[in-house]
Amino acid sequence: MADDLEKTEEPTPKKIADAKKEGNVPKSMDTSGFITLLVAVIAFIALTGWIFDRLEAVYRYYINFTGVSITPALLTDIVLYTIGQVLLMILPLAIPVAIAGMLAAWMQFGFIFTTKPLVPDLKKIDPIKGAKNLFSVKKLIESFKITFKVSAVFGVAFAVFLGFIKELVSVAHAPLAQQMVWLANRAMLLAGLMLVLLMILALIDLLFVRYNYFKELRMSKQEIKDEMKQLDGNPEVKAKIRQIQTQMARKRMLAEVPKADVVITNPTHFAVALQYKEGESRAPKVIAKGTDLIALKIREIAREHYIQIVENPPLARELYKRVEVEQEIPEQFYHAVAEVLAFVYKSKRGL
Repeated sequence: MADDLEKTEEPTPKKIADAKKEGNVPKSMDTSGFITLLVAVIAFIALTGWIFDRLEAVYRYYINFTGVSITPALLTDIVLYTIGQVLLMILPLAIPVAIAGMLAAWMQFGFIFTTKPLVPDLKKIDPIKGAKNLFSVKKLIESFKITFKVSAVFGVAFAVFLGFIKELVSVAHAPLAQQMVWLANRAMLLAGLMLVLLMILALIDLLFVRYNYFKELRMSKQEIKDEMKQLDGNPEVKAKIRQIQTQMARKRMLAEVPKADVVITNPTHFAVALQYKEGESRAPKVIAKGTDLIALKIREIAREHYIQIVENPPLARELYKRVEVEQEIPEQFYHAVAEVLAFVYKSKRGL
Protein backbone atom coordinates (compact mmCIF):
# COMPACT_ATOMS: atom_id res chain seq x y z
CA MET A 1 0.00 0.00 0.00
CA ALA A 2 2.94 2.33 0.72
CA ASP A 3 4.12 1.90 -2.88
CA ASP A 4 0.75 3.22 -4.09
CA LEU A 5 1.32 6.48 -2.18
CA GLU A 6 4.85 7.17 -3.49
CA LYS A 7 4.93 9.71 -6.31
CA THR A 8 6.70 7.57 -8.89
CA GLU A 9 4.38 7.92 -11.90
CA GLU A 10 4.59 10.52 -14.66
CA PRO A 11 1.81 13.16 -14.52
CA THR A 12 -1.29 12.49 -16.58
CA PRO A 13 -2.51 14.96 -19.25
CA LYS A 14 -5.30 16.02 -16.86
CA LYS A 15 -2.79 16.75 -14.07
CA ILE A 16 -0.71 18.89 -16.44
CA ALA A 17 -3.82 20.68 -17.77
CA ASP A 18 -5.01 21.44 -14.21
CA ALA A 19 -1.57 22.83 -13.32
CA LYS A 20 -1.64 25.10 -16.39
CA LYS A 21 -5.09 26.39 -15.41
CA GLU A 22 -3.58 27.51 -12.10
CA GLY A 23 -0.72 29.25 -13.90
CA ASN A 24 1.80 26.58 -12.95
CA VAL A 25 3.88 26.16 -16.14
CA PRO A 26 7.49 25.17 -16.91
CA LYS A 27 8.86 28.63 -17.66
CA SER A 28 12.59 29.13 -18.12
CA MET A 29 13.41 32.78 -17.53
CA ASP A 30 16.88 32.27 -19.01
CA THR A 31 15.40 30.95 -22.27
CA SER A 32 12.96 33.84 -22.52
CA GLY A 33 15.75 36.29 -21.69
CA PHE A 34 18.10 34.82 -24.28
CA ILE A 35 15.54 34.89 -27.09
CA THR A 36 14.58 38.46 -26.19
CA LEU A 37 18.22 39.55 -26.04
CA LEU A 38 19.01 37.83 -29.35
CA VAL A 39 16.15 39.60 -31.09
CA ALA A 40 17.17 42.91 -29.47
CA VAL A 41 20.77 42.56 -30.74
CA ILE A 42 19.65 41.62 -34.25
CA ALA A 43 17.13 44.47 -34.33
CA PHE A 44 19.74 46.95 -33.07
CA ILE A 45 22.25 45.88 -35.73
CA ALA A 46 19.58 46.09 -38.43
CA LEU A 47 18.40 49.50 -37.23
CA THR A 48 21.82 51.05 -36.54
CA GLY A 49 21.68 53.23 -39.63
CA TRP A 50 18.14 54.35 -38.81
CA ILE A 51 19.08 55.22 -35.22
CA PHE A 52 22.15 57.22 -36.28
CA ASP A 53 20.03 59.08 -38.84
CA ARG A 54 17.60 60.06 -36.12
CA LEU A 55 20.45 61.17 -33.82
CA GLU A 56 21.92 63.22 -36.64
CA ALA A 57 18.49 64.77 -37.30
CA VAL A 58 18.17 65.73 -33.64
CA TYR A 59 21.69 67.17 -33.62
CA ARG A 60 21.03 69.27 -36.76
CA TYR A 61 17.70 70.40 -35.29
CA TYR A 62 19.43 71.64 -32.15
CA ILE A 63 22.16 73.41 -34.14
CA ASN A 64 19.50 75.55 -35.83
CA PHE A 65 18.78 77.21 -32.49
CA THR A 66 22.33 78.40 -31.86
CA GLY A 67 22.13 82.05 -30.78
CA VAL A 68 18.31 81.96 -30.76
CA SER A 69 16.50 83.01 -27.59
CA ILE A 70 14.41 80.16 -26.18
CA THR A 71 10.77 81.03 -25.59
CA PRO A 72 8.22 78.79 -23.84
CA ALA A 73 6.56 78.05 -27.19
CA LEU A 74 9.89 77.18 -28.81
CA LEU A 75 10.87 75.03 -25.83
CA THR A 76 7.60 73.12 -26.21
CA ASP A 77 8.35 72.50 -29.89
CA ILE A 78 11.87 71.29 -29.06
CA VAL A 79 10.57 68.88 -26.38
CA LEU A 80 7.85 67.47 -28.66
CA TYR A 81 10.30 67.02 -31.54
CA THR A 82 12.80 65.31 -29.25
CA ILE A 83 10.16 62.96 -27.85
CA GLY A 84 9.01 62.13 -31.38
CA GLN A 85 12.55 61.30 -32.53
CA VAL A 86 13.25 59.20 -29.41
CA LEU A 87 10.05 57.23 -30.01
CA LEU A 88 11.08 56.70 -33.64
CA MET A 89 14.35 55.23 -32.34
CA ILE A 90 12.86 53.15 -29.51
CA LEU A 91 9.65 51.72 -31.02
CA PRO A 92 11.31 49.80 -33.89
CA LEU A 93 13.43 48.12 -31.21
CA ALA A 94 10.74 47.73 -28.55
CA ILE A 95 8.10 46.12 -30.80
CA PRO A 96 10.17 43.12 -32.01
CA VAL A 97 11.60 42.66 -28.50
CA ALA A 98 8.08 42.57 -27.00
CA ILE A 99 6.91 40.10 -29.67
CA ALA A 100 10.00 37.97 -29.02
CA GLY A 101 9.19 37.86 -25.30
CA MET A 102 5.64 36.65 -26.00
CA LEU A 103 6.85 34.10 -28.55
CA ALA A 104 9.47 32.81 -26.13
CA ALA A 105 6.77 32.15 -23.54
CA TRP A 106 4.41 30.64 -26.13
CA MET A 107 7.08 28.24 -27.42
CA GLN A 108 7.69 26.93 -23.90
CA PHE A 109 4.15 26.24 -22.72
CA GLY A 110 1.66 27.53 -25.30
CA PHE A 111 -0.99 30.22 -24.91
CA ILE A 112 -2.56 30.35 -21.45
CA PHE A 113 -5.00 32.88 -20.03
CA THR A 114 -5.79 32.49 -16.35
CA THR A 115 -6.54 34.87 -13.49
CA LYS A 116 -5.88 32.24 -10.82
CA PRO A 117 -2.44 33.63 -9.82
CA LEU A 118 -4.06 37.06 -9.29
CA VAL A 119 -6.60 35.76 -6.77
CA PRO A 120 -5.61 36.91 -3.24
CA ASP A 121 -4.24 34.08 -1.14
CA LEU A 122 -3.42 34.64 2.55
CA LYS A 123 -1.11 31.61 2.49
CA LYS A 124 1.26 33.58 0.28
CA ILE A 125 1.89 36.11 3.08
CA ASP A 126 2.25 33.49 5.81
CA PRO A 127 5.62 34.40 7.46
CA ILE A 128 6.29 30.83 8.63
CA LYS A 129 5.69 29.38 5.20
CA GLY A 130 7.69 32.22 3.66
CA ALA A 131 10.65 31.45 5.92
CA LYS A 132 10.46 27.77 4.95
CA ASN A 133 10.44 28.69 1.26
CA LEU A 134 13.34 31.08 1.78
CA PHE A 135 15.54 28.29 3.13
CA SER A 136 14.16 25.50 0.98
CA VAL A 137 16.14 23.23 -1.33
CA LYS A 138 14.49 24.91 -4.32
CA LYS A 139 15.81 28.33 -3.25
CA LEU A 140 19.24 26.83 -2.67
CA ILE A 141 19.28 25.43 -6.19
CA GLU A 142 18.11 28.79 -7.61
CA SER A 143 20.92 30.55 -5.72
CA PHE A 144 23.45 28.08 -7.09
CA LYS A 145 22.12 28.60 -10.63
CA ILE A 146 22.42 32.39 -10.36
CA THR A 147 25.95 32.13 -8.92
CA PHE A 148 27.00 29.72 -11.63
CA LYS A 149 25.59 31.87 -14.44
CA VAL A 150 27.14 35.09 -13.15
CA SER A 151 30.50 33.36 -12.62
CA ALA A 152 30.41 31.84 -16.11
CA VAL A 153 29.56 35.17 -17.78
CA PHE A 154 32.16 37.17 -15.84
CA GLY A 155 34.76 34.43 -16.27
CA VAL A 156 34.39 34.35 -20.05
CA ALA A 157 34.21 38.16 -20.25
CA PHE A 158 37.38 38.51 -18.14
CA ALA A 159 39.26 35.99 -20.28
CA VAL A 160 38.24 37.80 -23.46
CA PHE A 161 39.10 41.23 -22.05
CA LEU A 162 42.46 39.88 -20.95
CA GLY A 163 43.18 38.93 -24.54
CA PHE A 164 42.04 42.36 -25.73
CA ILE A 165 44.34 44.11 -23.25
CA LYS A 166 47.33 42.20 -24.61
CA GLU A 167 46.49 43.55 -28.09
CA LEU A 168 46.29 47.16 -26.86
CA VAL A 169 50.10 47.51 -26.98
CA SER A 170 50.14 47.18 -30.77
CA VAL A 171 46.77 48.88 -31.38
CA ALA A 172 47.72 51.98 -29.35
CA HIS A 173 50.19 53.12 -32.05
CA ALA A 174 47.74 52.54 -34.92
CA PRO A 175 45.74 55.38 -36.57
CA LEU A 176 42.42 56.35 -34.97
CA ALA A 177 40.34 54.86 -37.79
CA GLN A 178 42.11 51.51 -37.41
CA GLN A 179 41.61 51.64 -33.64
CA MET A 180 37.87 52.18 -34.13
CA VAL A 181 37.67 49.21 -36.51
CA TRP A 182 39.55 47.07 -33.96
CA LEU A 183 37.23 48.20 -31.19
CA ALA A 184 34.12 47.44 -33.27
CA ASN A 185 35.43 43.98 -34.21
CA ARG A 186 36.26 43.12 -30.61
CA ALA A 187 32.87 44.37 -29.44
CA MET A 188 31.16 42.13 -32.01
CA LEU A 189 33.36 39.21 -30.96
CA LEU A 190 32.54 39.74 -27.30
CA ALA A 191 28.80 40.06 -28.05
CA GLY A 192 28.90 36.86 -30.13
CA LEU A 193 30.68 34.92 -27.37
CA MET A 194 28.23 36.21 -24.77
CA LEU A 195 25.25 35.19 -26.93
CA VAL A 196 26.67 31.68 -27.42
CA LEU A 197 27.33 31.35 -23.70
CA LEU A 198 23.88 32.63 -22.80
CA MET A 199 22.33 30.22 -25.32
CA ILE A 200 24.08 27.27 -23.66
CA LEU A 201 23.02 28.46 -20.21
CA ALA A 202 19.43 28.99 -21.44
CA LEU A 203 19.30 25.46 -22.91
CA ILE A 204 20.59 23.96 -19.67
CA ASP A 205 18.08 25.99 -17.66
CA LEU A 206 15.22 24.98 -19.99
CA LEU A 207 16.01 21.27 -19.60
CA PHE A 208 16.38 21.64 -15.84
CA VAL A 209 13.12 23.61 -15.45
CA ARG A 210 11.13 21.09 -17.49
CA TYR A 211 12.65 18.13 -15.65
CA ASN A 212 11.95 19.70 -12.26
CA TYR A 213 8.43 20.73 -13.33
CA PHE A 214 7.35 17.24 -14.37
CA LYS A 215 9.11 15.78 -11.32
CA GLU A 216 7.05 18.01 -9.00
CA LEU A 217 3.86 16.97 -10.82
CA ARG A 218 4.56 13.25 -10.45
CA MET A 219 1.66 11.26 -9.08
CA SER A 220 1.23 8.21 -6.92
CA LYS A 221 -0.49 5.12 -8.27
CA GLN A 222 -3.40 5.84 -5.94
CA GLU A 223 -3.77 9.37 -7.34
CA ILE A 224 -3.89 7.96 -10.88
CA LYS A 225 -6.55 5.45 -9.81
CA ASP A 226 -8.59 8.22 -8.18
CA GLU A 227 -8.27 10.38 -11.30
CA MET A 228 -9.39 7.53 -13.54
CA LYS A 229 -12.43 7.04 -11.31
CA GLN A 230 -13.13 10.76 -11.59
CA LEU A 231 -12.89 10.73 -15.36
CA ASP A 232 -14.63 7.43 -16.03
CA GLY A 233 -17.05 7.60 -13.14
CA ASN A 234 -17.64 5.15 -10.32
CA PRO A 235 -17.78 1.56 -11.69
CA GLU A 236 -20.92 0.83 -9.67
CA VAL A 237 -22.64 3.95 -11.02
CA LYS A 238 -21.56 3.09 -14.56
CA ALA A 239 -22.91 -0.45 -14.17
CA LYS A 240 -26.21 0.95 -12.91
CA ILE A 241 -26.38 3.37 -15.86
CA ARG A 242 -25.69 0.53 -18.30
CA GLN A 243 -28.39 -1.55 -16.62
CA ILE A 244 -30.92 1.27 -16.96
CA GLN A 245 -29.93 1.85 -20.59
CA THR A 246 -30.31 -1.86 -21.34
CA GLN A 247 -33.74 -1.93 -19.71
CA MET A 248 -34.88 1.11 -21.68
CA ALA A 249 -33.59 -0.36 -24.95
CA ARG A 250 -35.33 -3.64 -24.14
CA LYS A 251 -38.64 -1.85 -23.50
CA ARG A 252 -38.35 0.01 -26.79
CA MET A 253 -37.58 -3.25 -28.57
CA LEU A 254 -40.52 -5.11 -27.01
CA ALA A 255 -42.80 -2.20 -27.93
CA GLU A 256 -41.99 -2.95 -31.59
CA VAL A 257 -43.06 -6.62 -31.42
CA PRO A 258 -46.77 -5.87 -32.21
CA LYS A 259 -45.61 -4.50 -35.58
CA ALA A 260 -43.94 -7.81 -36.55
CA ASP A 261 -45.17 -10.03 -39.40
CA VAL A 262 -43.79 -13.20 -37.84
CA VAL A 263 -41.82 -14.43 -34.83
CA ILE A 264 -39.36 -17.23 -35.49
CA THR A 265 -38.50 -19.36 -32.43
CA ASN A 266 -36.18 -22.13 -31.29
CA PRO A 267 -38.89 -22.89 -29.82
CA THR A 268 -37.99 -21.89 -26.21
CA HIS A 269 -34.45 -20.45 -26.12
CA PHE A 270 -34.53 -18.01 -29.07
CA ALA A 271 -37.12 -15.68 -30.54
CA VAL A 272 -36.67 -13.29 -33.48
CA ALA A 273 -39.41 -10.90 -34.63
CA LEU A 274 -39.34 -9.91 -38.32
CA GLN A 275 -41.12 -7.12 -40.15
CA TYR A 276 -41.33 -6.62 -43.90
CA LYS A 277 -42.79 -3.54 -45.56
CA GLU A 278 -43.05 -4.18 -49.25
CA GLY A 279 -41.89 -1.21 -51.29
CA GLU A 280 -40.21 0.49 -48.29
CA SER A 281 -37.37 -1.95 -47.59
CA ARG A 282 -35.32 -4.34 -49.66
CA ALA A 283 -35.60 -7.22 -47.19
CA PRO A 284 -37.30 -8.15 -43.92
CA LYS A 285 -35.90 -6.42 -40.83
CA VAL A 286 -35.29 -7.75 -37.32
CA ILE A 287 -37.25 -5.52 -34.96
CA ALA A 288 -36.81 -7.60 -31.79
CA LYS A 289 -34.83 -10.60 -30.60
CA GLY A 290 -33.95 -12.30 -27.35
CA THR A 291 -33.14 -15.47 -25.48
CA ASP A 292 -34.78 -17.30 -22.59
CA LEU A 293 -36.97 -14.84 -20.62
CA ILE A 294 -36.82 -12.17 -23.33
CA ALA A 295 -37.73 -14.79 -25.91
CA LEU A 296 -40.65 -15.85 -23.74
CA LYS A 297 -41.81 -12.22 -23.44
CA ILE A 298 -41.61 -11.77 -27.24
CA ARG A 299 -43.77 -14.88 -27.74
CA GLU A 300 -46.32 -13.64 -25.15
CA ILE A 301 -46.65 -10.26 -26.89
CA ALA A 302 -46.93 -12.00 -30.27
CA ARG A 303 -49.80 -14.17 -29.01
CA GLU A 304 -51.57 -11.14 -27.49
CA HIS A 305 -51.49 -9.41 -30.89
CA TYR A 306 -52.24 -12.53 -32.96
CA ILE A 307 -48.83 -12.54 -34.64
CA GLN A 308 -47.86 -15.85 -36.27
CA ILE A 309 -45.15 -17.78 -34.36
CA VAL A 310 -43.12 -20.18 -36.48
CA GLU A 311 -40.76 -22.75 -35.01
CA ASN A 312 -37.54 -22.98 -37.00
CA PRO A 313 -34.62 -23.60 -34.59
CA PRO A 314 -31.71 -23.34 -37.11
CA LEU A 315 -33.07 -20.13 -38.68
CA ALA A 316 -33.90 -18.59 -35.27
CA ARG A 317 -30.39 -19.27 -33.95
CA GLU A 318 -28.64 -17.91 -37.05
CA LEU A 319 -30.78 -14.77 -37.23
CA TYR A 320 -30.17 -14.09 -33.53
CA LYS A 321 -26.38 -14.45 -33.88
CA ARG A 322 -25.86 -12.64 -37.20
CA VAL A 323 -28.45 -9.86 -37.39
CA GLU A 324 -28.79 -6.93 -34.99
CA VAL A 325 -32.05 -5.20 -34.09
CA GLU A 326 -33.17 -2.67 -36.75
CA GLN A 327 -30.98 -4.36 -39.38
CA GLU A 328 -32.21 -6.02 -42.55
CA ILE A 329 -31.46 -9.72 -42.91
CA PRO A 330 -28.46 -10.66 -45.11
CA GLU A 331 -28.99 -12.12 -48.55
CA GLN A 332 -28.06 -15.62 -47.36
CA PHE A 333 -31.33 -15.76 -45.35
CA TYR A 334 -33.63 -14.48 -48.09
CA HIS A 335 -34.82 -17.90 -49.26
CA ALA A 336 -35.48 -19.33 -45.78
CA VAL A 337 -37.29 -16.22 -44.54
CA ALA A 338 -39.28 -15.96 -47.79
CA GLU A 339 -40.61 -19.46 -47.21
CA VAL A 340 -41.63 -18.54 -43.64
CA LEU A 341 -43.37 -15.34 -44.76
CA ALA A 342 -45.12 -17.16 -47.58
CA PHE A 343 -46.43 -19.64 -45.04
CA VAL A 344 -47.59 -16.81 -42.77
CA TYR A 345 -49.36 -14.91 -45.56
CA LYS A 346 -51.01 -18.13 -46.78
CA SER A 347 -52.20 -18.85 -43.23
CA LYS A 348 -53.68 -15.35 -42.94
CA ARG A 349 -55.52 -15.72 -46.23
CA GLY A 350 -56.86 -19.08 -45.04
CA LEU A 351 -58.31 -17.34 -42.03
